[in-house]
This record gives sequence, structure tokens and C-alpha cells, in this order.
Amino acid sequence: MAEKPLQFGTVSNAVRIENTIHRDTGVWTPTIHALIAYLNENGFTEAPKVLGFDEKGREILSFLPGTEASRPWPNILRQSGGLYQAGRMLRRYHDIITNFKPSAEAEWRIGEVELKPGQIIRHGDLGPWNTIWQNDTLTGLIDWDFAQPGDRLEDLAQMAYYFIPLRSEEGWRKAGFEKCPNFAERLNILVSSYGMYSVDELVGAVLVQQDQERKLVIKKAAQNIEPWITFMKRGDVEESLKDTAWLRAIKADILT
Repeated sequence: MAEKPLQFGTVSNAVRIENTIHRDTGVWTPTIHALIAYLNENGFTEAPKVLGFDEKGREILSFLPGTEASRPWPNILRQSGGLYQAGRMLRRYHDIITNFKPSAEAEWRIGEVELKPGQIIRHGDLGPWNTIWQNDTLTGLIDWDFAQPGDRLEDLAQMAYYFIPLRSEEGWRKAGFEKCPNFAERLNILVSSYGMYSVDELVGAVLVQQDQERKLVIKKAAQNIEPWITFMKRGDVEESLKDTAWLRAIKADILT
């Protein structure tokens, strides 16, 4: 059967074969498969299904029909309705995954991470490019390889950074906005749709996470570990520093 390389994604070398997706695996794969199975069993319909492995050792996942929100975004995601759907989906995922207990032998792509009391297994890669849309409805969340123990607010902060987007002009124009988004309004929509945090808490968490992500990229790239080598080479650290400086400069305006 013919393999069709997927246009987007720089991490897993995913291909589509009929109604299945075949992707590279790693030591983290059993843990991620257990997580996805738990989601399937507990009503989180946006996750794909694990269908086994192919003759090349790649995982096989069900294909989720629809359109990925690559840049420029579909119009719905530039509107309040799309952002509201994203926040509600994330809250539902977090509520469902709260009782998931990874095995004592669980391994994560990010490396060794302790699951602390009160934490969940967060998605860890919450960009629009990992969401699937059908007729202005959010129907899928894909690419779970970066799932890892952490706090709910870390996932929400990542969503804010990429979905608002809390990025300088180059970032929001690439998303398809013709004029500067109303960042305060969009932040309030995301906060209200999720329902646990304030805008002030969320913006603060975005700044903290940006710093942590930069340190992670620098550390992993220095250890010669992919995909962080690729992230480093393509300028993710410099782009993040630019976005952080921009966010700090407008933070007071957003919070008034």
C-alpha cells in the first residue's frame, strides 16, 4: 500500500496509509499507548486509537479525518468560537486524565520526570498544528509523544502561547491575522472556557514556561538529542526570546 508522507510535523516522520497513520516509536511509546487507551476508554473522542505496529516497527494509529490548523489558521481559530472550543477540550482532557496512573516503568520522551502529587499527565505539545477541525468544529488532538507529568497550568500556558497567540507581530501575522489580535479579549475567552485560572496567572505561567522550554532545548541539543537539535538549529531559542521580550513589554496593557 502506498505511503503518503504527511505535510506537517518535524518529529515523528509520520505517513498515512489508507485510514491509518504510521509513526516512528521510542522507549516512551508503551507509556503513550497506555495513555491513549485510557482516553479511548473514558470518552475522550478527540484522541486517535492505537492499532498496533507495522512490519517496520512503526506504531499504527487511526486516521482522524479533518484539517490540521496549520498556518495560516482556519478562520474559526481566529475567532472566539475556535479558541473557546480549544479551552473546553483541554479542560475535558485534564479532567479525564486526572485518574490515569502510569506504570512504575513509565518512560517519557522528555526524559525522566517525576509525577508529583496534584499533577496530571499533560499533552505537552499543544499547538494548533496538533488539532483537527471539521466544519468549524474541533474534533481531534494528535501527536501525544511529548505527554509528560506536569501541572494543568503548564498545558494551558502552552495553549495560550500558541493559540492566542501570545507572540510578536511576525507570529500573529503568520497565523493569519490581518490586524493585531485583541490579546486581552482572547485571553479572557481562553481562561473562561477552561475555568480555573485568572488571566494574570496564565500570562505569568507563559513567561515561566518560555524560559523553561528554552533551557530544555539548549540542554537537550547540547546532549545531541533529537528533536531538540532540530529545534536549536531552526532558531527556536531566538524566536522564544523575541516573543518573551514582546510579551513583557505589553503585559501591563493586557492585564488592565
